[in-house]
This record gives sequence, structure tokens and C-alpha cells, in this order.
Amino acid sequence: MQLIVKRANQADVVAITPLFNAYRMFYKQRSNLKAAAAFLRSRLENNESVVFVAYQGGNAVGFTQLYPIFSSVGMQRTWLLNDLFVADSARGKGVATALLDAAKQHGGTTDSRWLMLQTAVGNTVAQKLYERNGWERDNDYYVYNYRLSQ
Repeated sequence: MQLIVKRANQADVVAITPLFNAYRMFYKQRSNLKAAAAFLRSRLENNESVVFVAYQGGNAVGFTQLYPIFSSVGMQRTWLLNDLFVADSARGKGVATALLDAAKQHGGTTDSRWLMLQTAVGNTVAQKLYERNGWERDNDYYVYNYRLSQ
């Protein structure tokens, strides 16, 4: 079956929502399809993120979501690859790599300095995937968070 990766638009929200919801549940969030759809719709409507969706046999099987950030030092746009998820049934079939490739291509066409992502320390499966695809773990900087809300 042919894999098609495309930049998502509002028409894709219905297909992406169950994947986005499953992604959030992977990170211990409660299922909420209605809120997931509203969140995605809003990001796309307001041009606050770029989402790529992978279709196989007409079904959405994975997605990645990028948020724009900027490098003051480099004086260039960069992208935070915040979300990457592939349905269980499509894992190990190149879907994640195709989505990462779409993100890399997007970074290149938007004259970006780099792509950045974070993943859980224990998510070794994802870490291996990223490293196989040319991503390098940063050992020079620590990430700090300041929680503003629950």
C-alpha cells in the first residue's frame, strides 16, 4: 500500500484527531476527542503550527506537528517538532521516517536554522528512530521548565 505524506489542512482534522488523542494518552493524558479536534483546528486555523499527516490506504496512520520558534543567535527561524505519532498497526513500516523527512524538507524550504525535538528519557524506541534518521542528541544544554498551569 502506498504511503502518502501531506501537509494537513482543516479537512484532515477529523482523520488526525484519533491519532492526536492516542498520542496524548501515550503521555498519560485523558482521552478527549472533542478537545483534541478543537486544539488541532485552532492551531491550523491560526497558522500556529504545521502538521504533516501520513495516509496509507486512505487511512491516517501517523502525524507530526511542528511549531515555529526563532534563534536569536542565528537570527533565523527554527522549528520545534513537538509531536510525532504512528498508529500501532503502521509501526515499523517507514511511516515515522517519512514524517521526519517531511519535517526536514519543510525546515529546508522555510530557510530554517535547525529542527529541534524533545522526547522522554525512557522513550528509547523513539530515540533510536531519531538517531537512525540523523538527529543528534544535545549533550551541551539542559532543558528547564516552569509550570504555569496544570
